[in-house]
Amino acid sequence: MTAAANPLPKTNSALGANGLDELARELLGSYLGDERARRISHRYLPSREAIVEILEAVLDLMYPGYFGRQDLSQENLGSHIAEAVATLAPKVEREMEHCLCYGREREAARAALSDCAPRARELTQVFLRRLPEIRGLLVRDVQAAFDGDPAASNLDEVILAYPGLLAVSVYRIAHALHDLGVPLMARIMTEWAHSKTGCDIHPGAKIGAAFFVDHATGVVIGETTEIGEGVKLYQGVTLGALSFPKDSSGQIIRGTKRHPTVESGSTLYANATVLGGQTVVGAGSVIGGSVFLTHSVPPRSRVSLKEPELRVATREGAAEPDAIYFDI
Repeated sequence: MTAAANPLPKTNSALGANGLDELARELLGSYLGDERARRISHRYLPSREAIVEILEAVLDLMYPGYFGRQDLSQENLGSHIAEAVATLAPKVEREMEHCLCYGREREAARAALSDCAPRARELTQVFLRRLPEIRGLLVRDVQAAFDGDPAASNLDEVILAYPGLLAVSVYRIAHALHDLGVPLMARIMTEWAHSKTGCDIHPGAKIGAAFFVDHATGVVIGETTEIGEGVKLYQGVTLGALSFPKDSSGQIIRGTKRHPTVESGSTLYANATVLGGQTVVGAGSVIGGSVFLTHSVPPRSRVSLKEPELRVATREGAAEPDAIYFDI
């Protein structure tokens, strides 16, 4: 038997018994000395893994035959939907209950914990009844992506491959949950999509139908953003806050409109930045690439930067002293 195949010898920790005890005491002191980033003496906490499982099940319902079961036909589609919804409902209800009780624990409203289960059951029914409406919006988003991208060969490609559509799909589902008063559940969903697509859409944003995010990477849409119908964003677009209003103690004031409004039919090209809760991009406007906009523009505006001056030199010729060359 070679040395590499020998089992590792059983040895004490490199820290030794005293070192491990000291480490444990230091960690305990950190936990007890600072209440931030710890969760003890609490019962309720939503499960990120369970919420992502719910999200994937809802996506299967939004796009039957593309993900999950693929042997669907007109004959078995009805029974498949009934079974999927029946399986989904208790999972949604359970995580909604955890979210509601979690919120009440944080507010020290323990007396109201008994109301979480019936309220979660009620909200689950409302959410499930909204699924046909969400799917109707998503079908229009799929069509907008196909119509807006000449590189798309068909709708199947858009559904299976486009990260922008995945981000928008998750947003639509999460937005319904946000509206129902379970924002943590919604935020877990959109941040999962953010990690998958590079597109960060807050579930509180209000976005109209036929929305297309092309390429997706780097797009940021803030919580109080309002977007009309038929809007198209390219990669790197930011719809953000100009500044965060604070109260007399220096704490951020929440619940105010901090992010812009983009009216119907507008297009924002790559890396455009639009900031401020009072900023309105008028309907049918085009905001050019890399524009930094902090004030409103009227409908059908064309906003662009002046073309930068370019300097071109050959590598064989006399280059300027500060010229930089690189090879990839």
